[in-house]
Amino acid sequence: MKGKRYTTEQKIRILREAEQAGATIIGVCQARGISEQTFHRWKREFGMMELDQAKQLKELQKENARLKRMLADEMLGKELLKEALEKKL
Repeated sequence: MKGKRYTTEQKIRILREAEQAGATIIGVCQARGISEQTFHRWKREFGMMELDQAKQLKELQKENARLKRMLADEMLGKELLKEALEKKL
């Protein structure tokens, strides 16, 4: 069974909630319906990151994925041109 998907901002808010007011990790996890393993994975991924940093990270990841697709398309086009050139010779 798949669980709920949390946004990056929600994950960071949950991490901050666990840090504040002396709340226990187990209590926060039970209240939010997540496992301790998930909590610690989020903590390792986002650590002490602020919301604006997380948004910037997300934007950079999107741009990186777009650039990788563009590079793959260019490399494919280059290979097709090479094959066409070899067939002519």
